[in-house]
Order: sequence, then structure tokens, then C-alpha cells
Amino acid sequence: MPKSIDLEKTIAKVPDYPKPGVLYYDISTLLMNAQAWKVTVKRLAREISQYEPDIIAGIESRGFLLASPLALELSIGVQMIRKKGKLPGTTLAHSYDLEYGHDTLEVQKNSALNGKRVAIVDDIFATGGTLNAATTLIRKQGSNVVCSACILELAFLKGKDKLDTPFISLSQVNEV
Repeated sequence: MPKSIDLEKTIAKVPDYPKPGVLYYDISTLLMNAQAWKVTVKRLAREISQYEPDIIAGIESRGFLLASPLALELSIGVQMIRKKGKLPGTTLAHSYDLEYGHDTLEVQKNSALNGKRVAIVDDIFATGGTLNAATTLIRKQGSNVVCSACILELAFLKGKDKLDTPFISLSQVNEV
């Protein structure tokens, strides 16, 4: 990013959300800053392009905001990874544990994606649970996850230790 844009400073920090003791990183302020948003998309596209994906898969819901402009920038397609029950037709599902419960992600089953190279994106990366679930789900459809990427990584949570694919983050928070 140009020295005039400090990516982390464009992301709002909301204390005690969604529960007391949690510091929430809200990308809404980044999205409203056209220059910072454009630079973010360009930088992520440049980093992801080295893995030569055929598809960008965005994790619901803020990952969708990243996946669409990245796919346009890279001239490739988009796949949505959604929460259970939000996609029509036949789906593939994967359930996983969160620090506060369980969740299920789904993708539409599409044999045309078998063997495709997929990059998975989301806005913030924390413990790795959701990204690992998304990776498992993409693999269930016969695709190859070539990398995953985010805007901001909460590195102090050590979620990267759980990943088995290349990982890209534009900014890291190293302490609480």
C-alpha cells in the first residue's frame, strides 16, 4: 500500500462486541474509504495471482465483499460459501466447532468445479476454524485449495498454525 494509507488504521475497532472482552475489527470503515479499498483489492489480487486460481471462493458474508472485486481483477469466477440453508439446489455441507458453539457451511454442488484451483477469501482471520471448514468443504467438491487470504489477521491467536495451504494477510495484529 502507498505509505499514505495505513491499512490497519482504516479498520474500526469496536470494544466489547459481540460480547464483553472481545475487540471486534470492523471493515465497514475500510469499505467507505475508496482509495484504501481499491489498494486493498489490488494488493490481494497481486498476492493471490501467483497461485493461479480458477475461482475465488468468498466466505459469508464479508468474504463476498472481497471475492467479487478480486474475481473481476483476476478475470476469474466466484463461488459463495454460505451458512446452512441459504443456497438453492443440491449442496455440500461441512459442520465445525466454534469457540462458542457449532456452525455449518455449504456450497452448491457443481461437478464443473472438480479439479479447479480455488483461492478462499474472508475479511478477518482469527482462530482458523471457519477457514479450515471452508477448505474442507471446497475439497469435498473435488477442487484444489491453492491459497487463502484475508485483509487482517489476528496473528496472536495463532490460527495459521492450523492451516495446510498458503496463507496471505495484508495486515497482522500481533497482540491483544
